[in-house]
Amino acid sequence: MASRQKKLVAPPNFEGYPRKAVQCEDGKTGEERGRKYARFTTSPELAAYRVVNSVEQNSGVDKSIDVPTLMETLRDQAKAVNRGDLSQAEAMLMNQATALQSLFARLTEKAFLATQLPQFEGFMRMALRAQNQCRTTLETLSTIKHPPVIYAKQANIAHGHQQVNNGAAIPGTYAHTGENEIQQNELLTEVQHEQKMDIGSTGTTVNADQAMETLGEVSRTMHGRG
Repeated sequence: MASRQKKLVAPPNFEGYPRKAVQCEDGKTGEERGRKYARFTTSPELAAYRVVNSVEQNSGVDKSIDVPTLMETLRDQAKAVNRGDLSQAEAMLMNQATALQSLFARLTEKAFLATQLPQFEGFMRMALRAQNQCRTTLETLSTIKHPPVIYAKQANIAHGHQQVNNGAAIPGTYAHTGENEIQQNELLTEVQHEQKMDIGSTGTTVNADQAMETLGEVSRTMHGRG
């Protein structure tokens, strides 16, 4: 009688729970049905479900998992990330770091209980790997909570074309090239100007060379007399 009353009191919505069938939307045509099935097969929530289901098969948790509810939960978590809500990811990383810390402690205990050196080294190697992974997980969590700030220098362009140099100048860059080109152009202008001025005085230069040769002969004569 008591069992019969319990059945009557139980909500009818619980009938058939937990559901184990993976549900997929049906299509009106064969092509539409195939496309929806293909999208569902390659969806990230189905891939996550397959992993969770495989891991929990021998733990006893799989018996209480309602598959459609799990799939909807996975979709909701992905939508939250798309909205910029990373609370689930932050909680996941924190819990993983705590689990890795426990794994590090347990493996260290087993290492010191070992009586053989190879066993001690093996357990300690795995313990340090867990400790390193715990540190990496915490660093990832810190990056999510406090993302790095990137400072970018911006040019203040006010009048026409301007040259922008961000940071220290590097040899061979446009800044040095521009200065060299300006200096070369100025020198080239001066040289061309001097060449134009010397065109009419070519004969004078030859005469000066002849005078120097004559002085050389006089100097040799005076040296011979001395």
